[in-house]
Amino acid sequence: MKLTAVLLLTALAAMPQQLVLRAARLFDGQSETLQTPGIIVIEDGRITGVGPSATVKPGGKMIDLGDATLLPGFMDAHVHLTGEMGLDSRQSIIEGQARTSAETALLATKYLRVTLHAGFTTVRNLGAYDFVDVALRNAINRGAIEGPRILAASKSLGSLGGHCDSMNGVAPDFYGREPDWKDGIVNGAESARQAVRYNVKYGADVIKVCATGGVLSRNNDVDSPQLTQIELDSIIDEAHAKGKKVAAHAHGATGAKRAIRAGIDSIEHGSFLDEEALTLMKQKGTFYVPTLHAIWSLEEAQKKGSVMDPRTKAKMAMAGRRIGETFRSAAARGIRIAFGTDAGVGIHGTNAEEFVLMVKGGLKPIDALRAATSVDAELFGIASEVGTLETGKIADIVAVPGNPVDDIAQTRNVFFVMKDGKIVKNSK
Repeated sequence: MKLTAVLLLTALAAMPQQLVLRAARLFDGQSETLQTPGIIVIEDGRITGVGPSATVKPGGKMIDLGDATLLPGFMDAHVHLTGEMGLDSRQSIIEGQARTSAETALLATKYLRVTLHAGFTTVRNLGAYDFVDVALRNAINRGAIEGPRILAASKSLGSLGGHCDSMNGVAPDFYGREPDWKDGIVNGAESARQAVRYNVKYGADVIKVCATGGVLSRNNDVDSPQLTQIELDSIIDEAHAKGKKVAAHAHGATGAKRAIRAGIDSIEHGSFLDEEALTLMKQKGTFYVPTLHAIWSLEEAQKKGSVMDPRTKAKMAMAGRRIGETFRSAAARGIRIAFGTDAGVGIHGTNAEEFVLMVKGGLKPIDALRAATSVDAELFGIASEVGTLETGKIADIVAVPGNPVDDIAQTRNVFFVMKDGKIVKNSK
């Protein structure tokens, strides 16, 4: 009898403990309305029940979060976790060039933590030098450091002298050589394929291309096309053959249209997209990641007296005048809008400001919430695991006060974060 009791207690101890989260309401990541009350049951890192009909076992631990809304862990499709732009953008670039990979990784641990604690449990890091984002991803996956789940792009691919050429803005003999495909610089179809293969070999989850100029690069127009059609065709064909999605930094319409025709998975920024580009995106199902947060961050920095290269300031003003119009046009056409911020240009941890900007731009609050959950999960190719609160999914869950559909700004106030079924923040 005693042996039976011992065996029973041992068996019970070995069973995964059930955790039940309860709040006033719940957004499952895909519905048009919220559920009330919000109930989620978690076991062994996975969701085993959602809603009042979920099976709650005796002895399970209940966490009542009160007048709050439970949501899937937020996602951000466009971050740069290995740096953060200061108020002096020129000095930030110089300091970045002087950092070793080790220092970059150590500084990034702060950005990882604040991003996760803001409720963003999964991100795409779209560009990093020396495979630092791959290293950060691996360290997080091993449990060595705290941070969101990372899909790493490693080196952004672009043209010589273009937005993604990290050797821009210095004398020709400063580095002693010109960058090549190992540095992400492609010249022709073959080097484009080599660059993709090189990134994938060393751990890239997603490929990032610079199809046009950018705001912060120092020697190119913000909307100029920078890769040929055959180069983009080669990059995207090679990446897709290896099961990798491709994101295109593209402010200008011509470069964006080349990327869309080549089969790009997402257009990032898209400040100057024209009617033809938007029509192509709708036809092909291309995702749009507007990164409204980036221009907003630069404009906010200007109010605080930031020092900026005059050329950069002019490009920022050009993009700022057009991005709102483009966003409204894309939303009106029913183009799939995904959530991304370009955090790193702005301050890490303020990612939720994108929700507010999206709603100000005309998106319904429920659609903004979907953009950062189920839509991003589909874009990332991981919708079978995360992005919605459903039985069997990984327990990535956040909670905000009140009702974010009534007040989208509540997304700035995440007070509960769970990743992989583990509570990483509960400040209630």
